[in-house]
Amino acid sequence: MLKIIPLGGLGEIGLNMMVIEYDNSLIVIDSGLMFPEDYMLGVDFVIPNLDYIRQKKADILGIILTHAHEDHIGALPYLLREINVPVFGTPFTLGVIRHKLEEHDLLSSAVLREVFPRTSLKLGVFEIEFIRVSHSVIDGVGIAVRTPTGIIIHTGDFKITHTNTDGMMTDVNKFAQFGEEGVLALLSDSTNVEKEGYTISDKKVSDTLEKIILKSRGRVIVAVFASNIGRIRQLADIAQKKGSKIIFNGRSIEVSVKIAKEFGHLCIPEDMEADIDQINSFPDEDIVIVTTGSQGEPMSALARMASGIHKQVKIREGDTVILSSKFIPGHEKSIAKIINNLYRRGADVIYEKIAEVHVSGHAFQEELKLMINLTKPEYFIPIHGEYRHLLLHARLAEKTGIPESNILLAEDGQIIEFDENGGRIRDSIETGRVLIDGKGIGDVGRNILKERRALSEDGFVAITLAFDEETGIVVYGPEIVSRGFVFETETGHLLEDAICVVLEVVEDVGPEKPNRIEIIRSRIQGDLRRYFNFTIKRRPVILPFILEV
Repeated sequence: MLKIIPLGGLGEIGLNMMVIEYDNSLIVIDSGLMFPEDYMLGVDFVIPNLDYIRQKKADILGIILTHAHEDHIGALPYLLREINVPVFGTPFTLGVIRHKLEEHDLLSSAVLREVFPRTSLKLGVFEIEFIRVSHSVIDGVGIAVRTPTGIIIHTGDFKITHTNTDGMMTDVNKFAQFGEEGVLALLSDSTNVEKEGYTISDKKVSDTLEKIILKSRGRVIVAVFASNIGRIRQLADIAQKKGSKIIFNGRSIEVSVKIAKEFGHLCIPEDMEADIDQINSFPDEDIVIVTTGSQGEPMSALARMASGIHKQVKIREGDTVILSSKFIPGHEKSIAKIINNLYRRGADVIYEKIAEVHVSGHAFQEELKLMINLTKPEYFIPIHGEYRHLLLHARLAEKTGIPESNILLAEDGQIIEFDENGGRIRDSIETGRVLIDGKGIGDVGRNILKERRALSEDGFVAITLAFDEETGIVVYGPEIVSRGFVFETETGHLLEDAICVVLEVVEDVGPEKPNRIEIIRSRIQGDLRRYFNFTIKRRPVILPFILEV
């Protein structure tokens, strides 16, 4: 029995992790994270539930990585704490991984193995071949897994373009070869299934950027995804053509550039690159700054420039700022705030809604149909997307000729099985999300988030009260302090009346009552909740601190 089990990425954007299992042999494809949703207050990021991995850890042969984006590699440090197996990836992907594992003090114990497109790897009953794909990060691959039941193709994140500026075009010939050989199931990227036609070419974006930068008469500041080395190379070439100095600013982008240089993916003349501290040593028209912050991250370099707190770069009249990236859903307000602040400081701001300064790394409809026609799969499984993306991709596959009965629309945790009788979705395992908050892993759950939300919306009221242990008489308090509830200067009679409510509770629950302290604590919470709701229509968190001395 061949099983494919998605642990994340089917039903959301992010958390990409998939298990392919045959008897007692198992491989893991990708190990990604997801950035927190609005209700996850204080959470840094989210990783998939690893319970199934723990149950099967003795059977895991290796971890295969498709590319170096956080939604595919971000959870790897947490996965490697659970299992110590080899990790396979292309050179640039492993370069990013090494930096990440070093930060988690895991590099010395990790077993990292480089792989290359059009090479194969044998892991137990599986033979894995890597296929070059074009994406918004270099060195991405799709994966063909030969199993005793048939060939499984996992596209990874991909697009099909014939004008890729980094020379890493999707290997359509290799996908077609597998199609001729016979593919049991195609697992294909669904992210951009809503977009008709084809992705615009990288050459077109390069031409647009070149036109903007060459005609600029002041400093040019370009915000990009740190992992988009192809775009960074375009900008370096344009800066060289203009005779400008190029400056990289922002920790993540500096790390990516360093790794890309190490592997020969980025070559910049030494006399052309400058440090951010040298910015005032050159004329404005001779400066191109490549920076982070294209998604409105509050402490990014671009956000600090826009708010006027960046140490070296003060935005002024004549500056041109380009946001060469897609607006990720949920970040629109943060990005709009930065754009408005940049305009206020006199900059000219250019972004994807007003110019073609970004191209997606995910295939549009015609490219998705081409992938299906190249591989000619018996079964089709849409992956990598929210449920609407998966459903629309399933419908698209049906239009290309895949029978509805052979389209397996699965979500996280559902077990896709293949045997001599065909493929089907049968049963499911428990999956979910684990919240990472600082160094805490999974210690923030639904109740904690509920409390944080209550505190953020209504504030809290703390009551301090001390009793004499022997007599039961109040020896201190009640003292009431509020935060996030009403302004301190306006609490006046409201909190004075609340003190009276507390004293009434104390008087009503006499010293002779068993468990008196617990009764008083519970009564204070209930009576104050009702009092504040009646008087001011608010529901603060009530925190009684009661001591016996």
